[in-house]
Amino acid sequence: MNQSRLDRVAANMDAQGLSQIIVSSTASVYYLTGFWVEPMERMLALLIRADGRCTLFANELFGLSPQPGLELILHTDSDDPTARLSDELLPGKLGVDKAWPSKFLIGVLDRRGDVTPVLGSAPVDDARKFKDPDEIAAMRAASLINDRVVEGAISALTEGVREDEIAALVESLYRENGADRSAEGQLVCFGPNGADPHHAPGAAVISAGDSVVLDLFTPIRRYWCDMTRTVFFRRADGEHRRVYEAVRAANLTAEAVIRPGVPMCDIDRAARSVIEDAGYGKYFTHRLGHGCGLDCHEPPDNSSASTVPAQPGMVFSVEPGIYLPGRLGVRIEDLVLVTEDGCEVLNKASKDFRIV
Repeated sequence: MNQSRLDRVAANMDAQGLSQIIVSSTASVYYLTGFWVEPMERMLALLIRADGRCTLFANELFGLSPQPGLELILHTDSDDPTARLSDELLPGKLGVDKAWPSKFLIGVLDRRGDVTPVLGSAPVDDARKFKDPDEIAAMRAASLINDRVVEGAISALTEGVREDEIAALVESLYRENGADRSAEGQLVCFGPNGADPHHAPGAAVISAGDSVVLDLFTPIRRYWCDMTRTVFFRRADGEHRRVYEAVRAANLTAEAVIRPGVPMCDIDRAARSVIEDAGYGKYFTHRLGHGCGLDCHEPPDNSSASTVPAQPGMVFSVEPGIYLPGRLGVRIEDLVLVTEDGCEVLNKASKDFRIV
């Protein structure tokens, strides 16, 4: 068990009035125990009590071994996985991970009518928002790899290439640089396809005058990188440049205001105001960003709806965009680390206007 992380979780539990929580997400279990398990349909549940007692309920097939500070209770495919867990619960409120399948929760409630489930992800989520030195080093390293990968993708933009070919190249470059396997896929968008912020790459062939949106992300030694760059193929007109420079200015303006104590909604507003002033406000259709770490999307939410203040150790994305339906899209995204007096931009790849 990572004791310092567990201590933060326990303090959060106390502040939120929770005497027991179940942690089930793969990333959160790993964060606390060092065990990375993708359970599929099987049950993985870490029971944490406010007194510091930790019990991991897991299937024998996971191949886990006991470790100091962690009780391990195993079951088989022939067992009811919720039986032993139900026996260990205290009566009253039980904080339940937002990712825990209902089939397990219902199994517990059928056995324990004296238990009241409440949403219990916050104690771990709030701890994970603040990256420790090892996590920061991992995310810096992953972002530097992403810088190299995006340049490799840009250099491969040649006549006749398809979106899915660039996406496959990106996956190959990630693997060459030690990336973990990811089922997420890459966002490679040519021309009008870039107006869909989550366009899945297909057989579209690049054409002169296309904007090329490259939103590239993957876990590297468990920690995610996530970055977007937009370039133009062979030529660009005046509107291309105006749109691009508005997005670039929004990205830089938002990053300039980030410092401890600034609410996320103010960071979003700084970027959104630039795009609105340029006349493209209705074409910026999503939040400014999201936290990033062991999950690609995790707290804090960097949006107009979030009053969470930036604090040292947080890592989140800054990714303004403009999407003109049927024409083009432009997005520029960095990961930033909040420092004691501002922020560190983890991505170093150029954000200058580029025609390739």
